[in-house]
Amino acid sequence: MNNVLVASNRGPVSFTVSDDGELSLRRGGGGLVSGLSGVAKDDGVLWVCAALSDGDRSAVRLAPGGRIDQAGYDTGPLRMLDIPPATFHRAYNAVANSTLWFVNHLLYDIPNAPLFGTKFGREWESYRDYNGAFALALAEEAGHEARVMVQDYHLTLTPAMLRAERPDLRIAHFSHTPWAPPEYFSLLPDDVAREVLEGILGADHAGFLTDRWAQAFMDCCEALLGAEADRVGRSVTHDGRTTRIGVHSLGVDGAALWERACEPDVESHMTALKEQVGDRRLIVRIDRTELSKNIVRGLVAYGEFLGAHPEWHGRVVHLAFAYPSRHDLPEYREYTASVQRCAQQIEDEYATEDWDPLILNVNDDYPRSLAAYRMADVLLVNPIRDGMNLVAKEGPVLSPRCALVLSREAGAAAELGSHALLVNPYDISGTATALHDALVMPEDERRTRRDKLHAAATALPPQKWLEAQLDALA
Repeated sequence: MNNVLVASNRGPVSFTVSDDGELSLRRGGGGLVSGLSGVAKDDGVLWVCAALSDGDRSAVRLAPGGRIDQAGYDTGPLRMLDIPPATFHRAYNAVANSTLWFVNHLLYDIPNAPLFGTKFGREWESYRDYNGAFALALAEEAGHEARVMVQDYHLTLTPAMLRAERPDLRIAHFSHTPWAPPEYFSLLPDDVAREVLEGILGADHAGFLTDRWAQAFMDCCEALLGAEADRVGRSVTHDGRTTRIGVHSLGVDGAALWERACEPDVESHMTALKEQVGDRRLIVRIDRTELSKNIVRGLVAYGEFLGAHPEWHGRVVHLAFAYPSRHDLPEYREYTASVQRCAQQIEDEYATEDWDPLILNVNDDYPRSLAAYRMADVLLVNPIRDGMNLVAKEGPVLSPRCALVLSREAGAAAELGSHALLVNPYDISGTATALHDALVMPEDERRTRRDKLHAAATALPPQKWLEAQLDALA
């Protein structure tokens, strides 16, 4: 049996099926996977995740009890759950990504959404079933008094469900997103809001990336549950149980990231990018086409910068890597199209025969992203709202002279803000000015800021992040 378990929707690997039926394995995507993969594998932590694709489901069927590591794959201990596709779709797309994500990132167009009717009631039942499947699997796999770390907004109900199955376990829940203030969180139906909060309070320890998000969670528990929130000691007491609240910033393993960024496939991409852009300065952004990432405003700000500073024409290129995200949802398909339209407008207005001011790429390519980091003069990270944002931390680790333009609404601003150029993510003109300031920053100031960003970004790598939470469960 296992003494330490991690549960998350997305796992450390994913599978694809080729035309001839062969399964191939690749690294999973997303900040959570980036942060935890190496730690979990190296320390023998059992990872429990959902099968997300047809390839994943094929792999599960070939693995005894869904244990991928026991089917000949070098994944570290890993169990995938083959949740019925209809249940998964409703839980993942309709509730987790279209409701809880929207609430905690304050993304709703309030005059028109949300609409909580009978259809949402059915979707919520699927979300319960999905969380129940995780709770059951964890209960089966966990040794006596094991420590279980449940991750993120997909699995808010799992801690309370798991506690009902296995009261001997020590359970933590960690939120990688922001947390909404009570007046916004209460957009949820009252019974759903209570169930989410009480689900997380089923844990012994509830963790957040910044004090701001932890305080917002305690505010919600106090306002919507009538719970007792101890803000000095960081705990919430409700229905006779006390859950400790922790703040655990997630940083970057600088040595491991740099080692990966020096591999031949990355060097090859650097060569190709240098041929493409020449000796021009580079403004880089690397994001998923996620509504909260604010890509369109970032592109508009770059266009405004070009309009205000013709002296930079032909001397700067914006590498904008915007990788597809959640294309099952119409809002995300339209957002990707908006990104592409905005990029085309900049090209149409400013491009010349020998200068492409903007290179937009929407095909996910991790080695190319690492190459772009290494070449960046300016890194633009301007989310509307973000739990942390590891891009803001990875860039200064890999670029020796990176100036960071950072949204004050990113969780990373709490640690990096004093060394970055902070912007209001809604202020396009302010962001355009910050891009110019970053480009003309004196070299000694640039390197001093970058060195301080590097130190802050690597201060709490995934290993320490995991250890701190396990210690909290001791």
